[in-house]
Amino acid sequence: MRRVLVVAYYFPPSGGPGVQRVLKMIRYLPHFGWEPVVLTVREGTFPARDDSLLAEAPPTLHIDRTRILEPYKLYRRMTNTQQPIDIAVLTHHRSKSWSQRIAEWVRATLFIPDARIGWIVDAVPAGISLIKHFGISMIYTSSPPYTCALIGRALKRRSELPWVMELRDPWTGFLTTPKRWWLPAWIDRQLERSCLERADRIVAAWDGITRDALAKYPSLPSEKFVTIPNGFDAADYPPTELLPTDKFTIAYTGSLYGLRNPALLITALETLFAQGVLSPERIRLRLVGRIGEDVTADISRSPVHACTEFIPYRPHSESIRLLQASDVALLIVDRSSERNAIVPGKVFEYLGAGKAILALAPHGSAIEELLTETQAGVVCDTAEECTSVLIDWYDRWQRNEPLVTPNINAIARYERRNAAQQLAAQFDELVR
Repeated sequence: MRRVLVVAYYFPPSGGPGVQRVLKMIRYLPHFGWEPVVLTVREGTFPARDDSLLAEAPPTLHIDRTRILEPYKLYRRMTNTQQPIDIAVLTHHRSKSWSQRIAEWVRATLFIPDARIGWIVDAVPAGISLIKHFGISMIYTSSPPYTCALIGRALKRRSELPWVMELRDPWTGFLTTPKRWWLPAWIDRQLERSCLERADRIVAAWDGITRDALAKYPSLPSEKFVTIPNGFDAADYPPTELLPTDKFTIAYTGSLYGLRNPALLITALETLFAQGVLSPERIRLRLVGRIGEDVTADISRSPVHACTEFIPYRPHSESIRLLQASDVALLIVDRSSERNAIVPGKVFEYLGAGKAILALAPHGSAIEELLTETQAGVVCDTAEECTSVLIDWYDRWQRNEPLVTPNINAIARYERRNAAQQLAAQFDELVR
């Protein structure tokens, strides 16, 4: 069995969606001839913490945790915020204080490609040591953070091993990219281009990532890119008795802030309540995870607040149980210029749960293509469309009828085990 060095910032006890893809790859790669060795951080500033995920790593897995210097304590002090870092940074404030503006300028100017750049100091020598000690045959990095790609580039240069660079989101010019002035923006683009050119294979989590990279750098060979979608692990979904819910329950699991806002659904529910078509006593909106102050403030001013449950971040297994105990899974694609191409990893967990998916997304988008393929839900791009779907599904729920009839065979293609097999095939090809 060959060994692959996995460089990942997000790894248990980190929680949140970023950790799931890498963790599941590590879990299933040994089934296809590859033993992972993990290089990660010792004390990361994670958006969420989920110690239960540590149990999902193979018991024989070697994990090397190195030091990292992160500036987020200083950021919190400067901006006087206690919110999780990603929510604080990405929430679009109506007005920003001088300290917030200074902190964001520092972030955009000095921390390139991201605030994890300090990890490279300890990660590269640790990675070289692991490569020598374990006889590593392959380097695999997962980004964001894009510092992981810089570590992979350095390890490839020193070891001459093949390197697979994974992108879960585009690097520069994406909705999460800091607004940099021309010099740091130019440096960031040069780092991105260098990594894309030197990687032996680039694995994209969704097709739009490849299109974005080739549009920015047309000289890149398209054959270097391969899309391996996110997925779900059937082992995460315990068999449950499908009992009818006491209220028509719409569940969202994850983070809500900034451009990721349930405003369309809120407007639709407000309309149906005002018309007397639906009653707040018969509806439950269950928001599970990290909710930004902007979203909670909007809901608190709405009559929908009466039927909304705010449940703080829960371990992954408990989040899935709450999802299984609902009728509708709410998916929200960030309102940005990239929203037609974005495929959030969350949608695959929803597919695994077998719930009807209500997606607030554009028509003709990648999400609509996926939901059409799997027949697992619908896309709504206006409050009026959302209103119509809610009436139809509520009536079906009252009659105890299925809200959708999913294509089980199409959904099965997105099992995490299949993704690991595809990744292992890329490894095999590169080491031949």
